[in-house]
Amino acid sequence: MTTSPLSLSLRAPSLSTALLAGLSAVLLTAAAVTPATAQAQEAAAAPAAAASAYVAPPWTYRTRQLSRNDVDKLLGQPQKLLIIDVRRPDELSKHGGFPIYLSVQIKDLPEALAYIPRDRTILTVSNRAHRAGAAGDLLSSKGYKVAGAIGSVDYAEAGGSIARIVPPAPAVPAAPK
Repeated sequence: MTTSPLSLSLRAPSLSTALLAGLSAVLLTAAAVTPATAQAQEAAAAPAAAASAYVAPPWTYRTRQLSRNDVDKLLGQPQKLLIIDVRRPDELSKHGGFPIYLSVQIKDLPEALAYIPRDRTILTVSNRAHRAGAAGDLLSSKGYKVAGAIGSVDYAEAGGSIARIVPPAPAVPAAPK
């Protein structure tokens, strides 16, 4: 029979006393940490945080990877621009996106080509631009004018304004009368 630590402490008063004594010793040791020790611990943790920072894989697409300034220039002429976002809906909700776009997931793009106008310059969007780069290459190969690709996360990190899409709250059923 297995028991949880909580049930052990309720059934064995001597064990709970031992646990409390051990916890007190840990708390006293933690309270003895000096500011110098805390700074040393923070300094040791800094390389770990830096190691977890996003590092972009090499750009291998023919489509140009755009900067925030490039995108801002394109956004200045909306009548000439079509933004195609190739992410899943859950990614759009999580990371946000541009205010107006055509949403076509990358896997569905080949079948959607007939619905994409050819008279506009296209900006492809994904989270970090790599799927957008692949989408741009596909569109370019089919004769579309593609300005480039950008990641919405990259754009936001560079100071660009991204709209957050909030899914509607679930409907609450009416209370019976």
